[in-house]
Amino acid sequence: MSGTNNEEVIENKTYDEISLGDEAFLEKRLTMEDIKLFAIMSGDVNPAHVDDDFAKSSRFQEVIAHGMWGGALISTVLGTKLPGPGTVYLGQTLAFKAPVMLGDVLRVTVRVDKMDEKRHHIVFACRCENQRGDTVIEGEARVLAPTKKVRRQRTVLPEIRLSERGQLHAILTAADHPDPMHTAVVHPVDDSSIRGAVESAKQKLIIPTLVGPRDKIMAAADKAELDISEFDIIDVPHSHAAAEKAVAMARAGEIEALMKGALHTDELLHEVVKREGGLRTERCLSHVMAFDVPTYPRPLFITDAAINIYPGLAQKRDIIQNAIELSHAIGNTNPRVAILSAVETINPKLNATLDAAALCKMAERGQITGGILDGPLAFDSAVSEDSRSTKGIESPVAGCADILVAPDLEAANMLMKQLSYLADASGAGVVVGARVPIMLTSRADDALTRIASSALALLLADHQRKALDNKYNK
Repeated sequence: MSGTNNEEVIENKTYDEISLGDEAFLEKRLTMEDIKLFAIMSGDVNPAHVDDDFAKSSRFQEVIAHGMWGGALISTVLGTKLPGPGTVYLGQTLAFKAPVMLGDVLRVTVRVDKMDEKRHHIVFACRCENQRGDTVIEGEARVLAPTKKVRRQRTVLPEIRLSERGQLHAILTAADHPDPMHTAVVHPVDDSSIRGAVESAKQKLIIPTLVGPRDKIMAAADKAELDISEFDIIDVPHSHAAAEKAVAMARAGEIEALMKGALHTDELLHEVVKREGGLRTERCLSHVMAFDVPTYPRPLFITDAAINIYPGLAQKRDIIQNAIELSHAIGNTNPRVAILSAVETINPKLNATLDAAALCKMAERGQITGGILDGPLAFDSAVSEDSRSTKGIESPVAGCADILVAPDLEAANMLMKQLSYLADASGAGVVVGARVPIMLTSRADDALTRIASSALALLLADHQRKALDNKYNK
């Protein structure tokens, strides 16, 4: 092992090398990831440890660590430092003196208290103290110490990423969200759509008005065993009438958002885009999918995967501006926009590269505002710093994009579904560019996806409301 860094090896102390009073320690800061990993490993999902809302009502007023998390750290010191490899754990007593809170730094110390030369047993006094010097755990451990020297290369453990499917980045589920939106849920006559409306209401994201055939809505709620007695129901004969009525309510200012239920997208959007009585604005409508990808360090927007099939340059300008507006709504005031193609160079045979170049120039001239644009960029160059570096691309967007603009609907849709099914990404979709946000979830989406879409639409509606207030107050 000559020449190996001491940090890369693990070495024990044999019984004969240990004396009374010898000590070893480690320091560890408690993070939420530690708590979640311990809960997954142990199965202990006591809400005092994993439910922030419950913890706020508990005696400690915040999430605390599992008691045995500290006990596990004592085991770590005994097994890796003193005595180290070859140690056999015989017994442990622990007294829990105070809770360990998120952010606390524990100093875990073991000290040799008793030695039995005949049996090679050692009793250690164990103590865990927080950064203020308060004792949070103390006890006694009894071990069989090793008698043979062990010196081995330290095992490198795999990196673990926690993925919470069905939930978005924390900013979309922040507790301090604005007041819930009055939302028309269009034709909620199946389990997923009625459950999405009810759960979104429970999360105080929406105040739902259910628009559709009353009998079918009630039957869906009964089958799902959901109480919808507090919700208004507007009885109309079929899905087309539901779409027409919901759009009319939005136009009249009676509701602030639309949520698609069990009807086709085209059926709802047909009413939305009508020149007379629709919800058009000066921009074209576009769909933005906000993803929380476990392997990517920030929310990732993909557009447009649902509305504009083969958008032209003017449509792409609106698609980008819509995505930038949504990014502003979740707190990113200057998002990085990657305009995707197969290559990073301008090629007259690839229209996507020509459009990308034109869109970047439009941004330079102020025709697109509020973000940083670059393109054409291949997907790998847009999201991977390693790829950007290898290719020698100098760009403020490459490797760290916030928004991916696909050349057409097919490309966006395939990219979106690849992230969902192969990268375990969670997403929320919303239509931007209409008078009100539209939650355009798929009929196959579960209730959690609909809740996330509600959170995203709520932030967008609040952002648009504030922008309008600022405009008229100037």
